Amino acid sequence: MPSTQAGNPLRRTAFRWFFLGRLVSLLGGSMTSVALAFAVLQASGKAGDLALALAASTVPLILFVLVGGSVADRFSKGRLLTLSNLGAGITQGAVAVVLLTGNYDLRLVVALEFLNGTLAAFTTPALRGVLPELVEPDEVQRANSLLSTVRFGVRILGPAVAGLLVVAAGGGWAIAVDALSFVLAGLCMSRLDLPAKLVSQGTGLLRDMRDGWQEFRATTWVWTIVAVFSAANMISVGVWAVLGPTIALRTIGGSSWGLVLSVEALGVLVMAVAMYRLVLRRLMFAGQLAIVAGGLPMVALGLGAPVPWLAAAAFAAGLASGLFGIAWETSLQEHVPPHMLSRVTSYDDFGSYVAIPIGQLGVVPLALVFGDSRVALVGGVLFSALMLLPLASASVRGLRHG
Repeated sequence: MPSTQAGNPLRRTAFRWFFLGRLVSLLGGSMTSVALAFAVLQASGKAGDLALALAASTVPLILFVLVGGSVADRFSKGRLLTLSNLGAGITQGAVAVVLLTGNYDLRLVVALEFLNGTLAAFTTPALRGVLPELVEPDEVQRANSLLSTVRFGVRILGPAVAGLLVVAAGGGWAIAVDALSFVLAGLCMSRLDLPAKLVSQGTGLLRDMRDGWQEFRATTWVWTIVAVFSAANMISVGVWAVLGPTIALRTIGGSSWGLVLSVEALGVLVMAVAMYRLVLRRLMFAGQLAIVAGGLPMVALGLGAPVPWLAAAAFAAGLASGLFGIAWETSLQEHVPPHMLSRVTSYDDFGSYVAIPIGQLGVVPLALVFGDSRVALVGGVLFSALMLLPLASASVRGLRHG
């Protein structure tokens, strides 16, 4: 049913600056996943190098995201977002220079991606916790819908353009654009005038982290879903981000792979637009049920489906991801106390990321033994099966929205 009471979050100045900063950053970042993947593969010819580069940006998220959540709840999120975005611009710029000058060195790329991941560990909790400070409670779902629309709207053209740019000029130029976008985003975030958070003075970061853990552990529907996604993300990132480009290079090509990723983003965009008006009272239940379809493109990839069928599966997964993503963020922002939100979401991030390096590094040996297509097929089936598990919890099924 349509919402009749929620306002327009864009009428608020702080949210407009935040929205613009995310738009600029995402415009650059939309090309990076494709650009980095094919740039590393072109420079080295080794899927193992790509796995190491991707894992290097994920490991620091695991190591530092809990600290990042506590810092975000203690200090001004606007200042934190400014500094972290500017730092990310420097690190991504350095990666671009390495690739553009033809001085590819796996150790240097890994080190720079590690620094970029460290900055992301502080950026992500602040991004996820800042929204209730920018809009009114009844505007949260619409704000998430707008942000999701931007996040995946720019990815419709981004991966496809990146695929063409990689073929024409190499992946370094797309990464250079991402570096510039981080700098511009940092300038936008500097316009946010947000106070330090209401953490009791005199307490340390370890105490803040412990309080966040207690809140996370006490919220059954949160840790139930996070636990399942820990295993599911290990599968999906390993299959889709590592094996996906590898299989694509020998079958459909880089430009077609970029097109598939863009179609997946289109599915998310369609759902994000719909969720600006649509109100589901059991929003989390609907999102969890929908995300079962997230395994379809991995199954299609494993079966060697032609581009139209692979794109159709990716579109369906995009619709599902769009609904789940908005449901998840909105439910967290509605049901977790604001002064705990960045810390709780940092435990969400930690649980979601902790097993990803296993997938990134382990999927290549598995593919060598069993074949990459078979690993992709089995991975897709396992992903969908895992997504059904949280639906057994009454805390997930009965969570109310609004």
